[in-house]
Formats: sequence, structure tokens, C-alpha cells
Amino acid sequence: VQLQAFGGGLVQAGGSLRLSCAASGRTFGTYGTGWFRQAPGQEREFVARFGRSGSSTYYGDSVKGRFTISRDNAKNTVYLQMNSLKAEDTATYYCAASAYYFGREARNYEYWGQGTQVTVSS
Repeated sequence: VQLQAFGGGLVQAGGSLRLSCAASGRTFGTYGTGWFRQAPGQEREFVARFGRSGSSTYYGDSVKGRFTISRDNAKNTVYLQMNSLKAEDTATYYCAASAYYFGREARNYEYWGQGTQVTVSS
């Protein structure tokens, strides 16, 4: 599975962005999929993921209520809608997929996109 993340950019605090993660090579509708982010000098942080059922969603505490993960299986794409952005959301955002894992630990995902930069100005 090859993943390509895009949609990042520069936005003012309070604004919105939608990230996309397009998969190729295999239909990943049944894969565990999630979004993570990493700011300079910090560890990779869990942002959002789908549960094993594919319909349940889970979020990191810092983004709960502001971010929404969704998917379009027909397009083999996962999205991350980010609203009410804050300066502390500034990071490189990565999508990840796993044929076996559906949790929040980054180290357990086998496939990663290249990352897309999100910068929120205050």
C-alpha cells in the first residue's frame, strides 16, 4: 500500500483545513487507518483513527471536538477535517495504515504517507 498525504498549508488560528490521504496499490477499506502528527523536537502523536469496525472513530485528547476523520472507500481515500485550528496544531501530519493493527501506537503501523505540513499562525 502506498499512501500520499496532501492538503496541508498555512492557515490562521481559528481556521480550517482538510487533509487527504490517498492509497494506491491495494484497497485499504479494511485496513486500520489513522492520522498522526509530529512537531519539531517532539514525538509522533496520535491524532485520529478508525476502529476495527471501520465506522467507529477515535481521537487524541488535544483534537477531540475539533478534528474529524472520515473515509471514502470508493476513492480509497481517508480525510482529516481540522476546524478551530490552534498554533499548537502546527506539525507535519502523516497518514498511516495497517493490515493488522487498529490502535493508536504509531510504531505498529506498517505503511506511512510522506507527511504534509500544517502551519497555524496565531
